[in-house]
Amino acid sequence: MKNFLDSKWIFVIPSFVMLGLFLLPFLAIFVRSINAEFFDFAFSSQALSALKLSLLTSTITTVCAILFGTPLAYLLANWKFKFKSWIELLIDLPIVLPPSVAGLALLIAFGRRGLFGSTLNALGISLPFTTAAVILAQMFVAAPLYIRSARVGFLGIDKQLEEAANVEGANRWQLFREVMLPLAGRALFSGAILTWTRALGEFGATILFAGNLEGVTQTMPMAIYLGFERNLGVALALSVVLVVVSIFLLALTRWVEKPDHD
Repeated sequence: MKNFLDSKWIFVIPSFVMLGLFLLPFLAIFVRSINAEFFDFAFSSQALSALKLSLLTSTITTVCAILFGTPLAYLLANWKFKFKSWIELLIDLPIVLPPSVAGLALLIAFGRRGLFGSTLNALGISLPFTTAAVILAQMFVAAPLYIRSARVGFLGIDKQLEEAANVEGANRWQLFREVMLPLAGRALFSGAILTWTRALGEFGATILFAGNLEGVTQTMPMAIYLGFERNLGVALALSVVLVVVSIFLLALTRWVEKPDHD
């Protein structure tokens, strides 16, 4: 017993158990899905429709997160103001909330009978069960990942560089565009990838707020959920596609974050 406690196996065995928990489910998906009918399922009309919608909505979500999240992240990293910590908590909250709570919150806020539903209806805007609702749900749960990554990137910039730019007469926009953005580029790109990946896999908030309408709100996770009940082959094929895309994007993120990858 003493020799065992002094050996490396006390760390190796629990590690293999944990790794097995991560590896075996993915292995099972690949083993069950790779067969003669895989490409028929993967290129079926339902699968292609869900894939196109997922790529479209997740890309729009990421672009919106960059456009609106970058200024917010810069503000949080460089400005000091009252209730800043509470704002940071509010932004991080969707990351830890159950997706079902996020979807319910969006529905209660922007649904037809929601808190702001009557105002939106008066303006001729109806969000629930539309493609816009898919994007809004993805933004709610995925954009905080970009804002957090961008904020860390801006915080990591040496303040002396900012002071030197000010001495050279750079205005606030020039400082942001020519100094801060290039230096925080890796963090911004990494955050964008994480946001796109999270949006691509979003399910819980979307199904409550946007529903599961083929060609309108049925993204890949929705098609997998529906395929589990109607056509398991489609569900497995789409699952493999999502796993492969996620592996590629995570590997790209790791490569970008390496300081010596140039």
